[in-house]
Amino acid sequence: MTVAGIDLSNTEFWSLPLPERAAAFALLRAQPGPPFFAEPETPFAEPGPGYYALVRYADVVEASKQPEVFSSAKGATSIPDLPVEFNEYFGSMINMDDPRHARLRRIVSRAFSPRLIAKFQEDVQRAAAKVVDDLLAAGPCDFVASVAARLPLKIICDMMGIRDDQYEMVLANTSIILSGADPEFVSEDLDQAVLQVLGAGQALADLLTGLAAARAESPAEDLVSALVTANIDGEQLTAAELASFFILLVVAGNETTRNALSHGLMLLTERPDQRALLLADLESRLEGAVEEIVRYSSPVLFMRRTLTRDYTMNGHEYREGDKTVLFYYSANRDEAVFAGPDRFDITRSPNPHVGFGAAGPHYCLGAHLARREITVMLRELLTRVPGITAGEPDRLLSSFINGIKRLPCEF
Repeated sequence: MTVAGIDLSNTEFWSLPLPERAAAFALLRAQPGPPFFAEPETPFAEPGPGYYALVRYADVVEASKQPEVFSSAKGATSIPDLPVEFNEYFGSMINMDDPRHARLRRIVSRAFSPRLIAKFQEDVQRAAAKVVDDLLAAGPCDFVASVAARLPLKIICDMMGIRDDQYEMVLANTSIILSGADPEFVSEDLDQAVLQVLGAGQALADLLTGLAAARAESPAEDLVSALVTANIDGEQLTAAELASFFILLVVAGNETTRNALSHGLMLLTERPDQRALLLADLESRLEGAVEEIVRYSSPVLFMRRTLTRDYTMNGHEYREGDKTVLFYYSANRDEAVFAGPDRFDITRSPNPHVGFGAAGPHYCLGAHLARREITVMLRELLTRVPGITAGEPDRLLSSFINGIKRLPCEF
């Protein structure tokens, strides 16, 4: 099923160059109503009746603010319906509505104490400095493996109390879980792909279960200890909730920052005028540059919602049970909100992007940490290796993550 000759459900669309994808979304935003598409094939479920693509900023924002109408409980990260147990195992609170969502978020938020956050902020600076030390010692390399993936992986693992020798296992399994249709990570045989993703989730859950048992006996200064011992008004996380949240944290905590950093280097390479502008006054312009990188790259391309009742939004009548897909990538290029949306502009202000989701109960819990990691890493990199440039990227074949698997760098 196509709209204006565009089929978002076709794997080939997501292998197009980014400018062609951006142009396609511009055509969809120009349609009189929300375009409707067939659901993509997935190894985990049969495609359903189809979905409305929310490609305009106003629609994405309104749907995000109305969780009682635009529900996440039937799945937010997959367009076809997955089993409820599968959704919650891999998505934790992302795939829940209130009151269950509010309960989990309340317990988890309290675990991120000011003392713990202050410690992590110091850790980010030390980790970024070590990453650049090693980069300078190694010379030109794959930027993703040596820089973009290393920083968030170390911060998340240190935060949870995971040993250094377990980092690669965590990275390998998070890559499988968010691999989409990319044959580098999962088999093209559908049954085998299901087993690979389930196995990756089980490996991470087993790691957390072992950690949790050890911290229950002997608490430490890490997030697992805080989560295991958290007791908010008599409420605690169950073992299953703890394992599921851990999978969410290591997957989301790694992927968003990693891909924003990779896209950031590419953008500053492709637009030397913006690099020069940033380097001319790094401290005053870095915050704006980070926001523009997140807007422009939109590391998470979409989230899905399901209508709980009939609802009229921006002139269109939706029916109970309709599926809507909130395309953040398109909303972040909406001409009605962003002047010259295809222009990368580190001085853009205001910049009300939805790169971490739109305002509402599902706004990204880790947005503050992600911003800090990107900011600290770019400051360290551009101060000590200001001439670093990116080569041709090897992109992830995915409709969910705007990912970069490998990115050669020179300096």
